[in-house]
Amino acid sequence: MVQPIPNSEQLQEIFSRLGFVTTCQHMIPALQCAYKAAQVSDTTVLLQGETGTGKQVLARAIHALDQKRCGFGFVTVHCSTVSESLAESELFGHRRGSFSGADTARAGLFQAADKGTIFLDDVNDLPLRLQPKLLDALQRGIIRPLGSDRETRVDVRIIAAANCPLEPMVDAGTFRSDLYHRLNVIQLRLPPLRERGEDFAALMLEFARRHAELYDGIASLEPELVQYLQACPFEGNVRELENAVQRMLFNKGEGNSLTRTDWLQQVTPLNFESTNRDRVSQAANLLWVTMSTQDVPFHDLMYRVEGELLNKALQAAGKTRRELAKLLHTSERTLYHKLSSHRESNCRRRAAT
Repeated sequence: MVQPIPNSEQLQEIFSRLGFVTTCQHMIPALQCAYKAAQVSDTTVLLQGETGTGKQVLARAIHALDQKRCGFGFVTVHCSTVSESLAESELFGHRRGSFSGADTARAGLFQAADKGTIFLDDVNDLPLRLQPKLLDALQRGIIRPLGSDRETRVDVRIIAAANCPLEPMVDAGTFRSDLYHRLNVIQLRLPPLRERGEDFAALMLEFARRHAELYDGIASLEPELVQYLQACPFEGNVRELENAVQRMLFNKGEGNSLTRTDWLQQVTPLNFESTNRDRVSQAANLLWVTMSTQDVPFHDLMYRVEGELLNKALQAAGKTRRELAKLLHTSERTLYHKLSSHRESNCRRRAAT
């Protein structure tokens, strides 16, 4: 039986103790949903939100509140980093001799999470070939280790996280519709930090407490700092904010309050070396010549340059969106929208010819 949901303040306190800190009233519905989800421990949960919004922290909190499963394992599968050739063995295990290098039998992550929770992080990057096997495991509660003719029953709760919307991937055929609907029983969206301005103070104080080994004694935030962060767009999410607080603590010399000056000092300016500055200047000159002599609108030219840069990065980077975003020093969500925009543009261009 589902227990009554605590009031807003109690919910914030409960999840804060479990590592998910928020004072934002906009987050109360998400906390209510997570608390209720913890009580129906055989139901899958899909967490959606940008990278760094705290999806794994919330998944662990749901597991900790799950009275049926909290005494057993919480196993994380990083779908974006699992090798496609070894993914089946990683998830479901293998028998000795089932493939080259399989010198001993090995239990998979589903067996390691038996009676507990398995967290599929970045499930949008799960190889398409593996998706029907995962769907079968979810529907029947049975796995078959690689190279084995015997099936093994497992009792696991699935919490999946996606850092981009899955519906467009279903429409494009890169994510199975039946698997999406199987995962999407309870859906919970975590908004980016830029939509949670009320959380800056609580999060920064919590991070200062966690990283007291860098600088101890922080008890408050200067009001001007909070106002500055709420007024200026913050490109990162919770993870990036924690990294920023660590830099502030490392550089701090005195005082028991984090200030606007501390924040500005930790921000690394874009210091181009003279050679790089010259290259940027040369590129700008070429673009200006193109724009002024060929009557190319500024927006069109910038859009085409962006597309060329993305193509160069695609040729140089690895296969995953995470690797590409890291190379471009941007978020995966921003990259996703940029790539989608240029793919649509290319499709319209081909259709017009």
